[in-house]
Amino acid sequence: MVDGDKRKAEILEALQQADKPISATRFAKEFGVSRQIVVGDVALLRAAGETIIATARGYLLERESEKLISKIAVQHGPEQTEEELHTIIEKGGEVIDVVVEHPLYGELVGGLHLMTQQDVDSFIKETSGLRATLLSELTSGIHLHTIAYETLDDLVEIKQALSEKGILYEEKHHS
Repeated sequence: MVDGDKRKAEILEALQQADKPISATRFAKEFGVSRQIVVGDVALLRAAGETIIATARGYLLERESEKLISKIAVQHGPEQTEEELHTIIEKGGEVIDVVVEHPLYGELVGGLHLMTQQDVDSFIKETSGLRATLLSELTSGIHLHTIAYETLDDLVEIKQALSEKGILYEEKHHS
């Protein structure tokens, strides 16, 4: 069994080389320790300044992106989540996170980091498997997504497609 410092160095090295998230469970098996030990190691790495992101599919190292970043406001029920996420990806977007306004905690952010249709399918499968409540269910379906995209035309196309599906949260909802 490797000691904590060596294990943390190996976790960081694996994340630097990874192009997909790596789960705490996978690290735990690899190092012969509990998942909770890995979660603690990652917490210590993050506290030391490493930009490790926890997603539903595992850990990722945050990388500088050349892409443009915006937040979009949307509203829909849980049954439209898959359609919403697929639409954003299909139109050239990457879904970085979901943000809701909570009455007690203020802004709650859930890291998603969905880049492909397969990522969306995995996320949807996990949510139904876990019977987890989506953050958007706390706010009558109103939420924000931080999205990354290549050009402003991509953003226009994403918003247009979501608007056509009745998912984009627009001024008309306020009246």
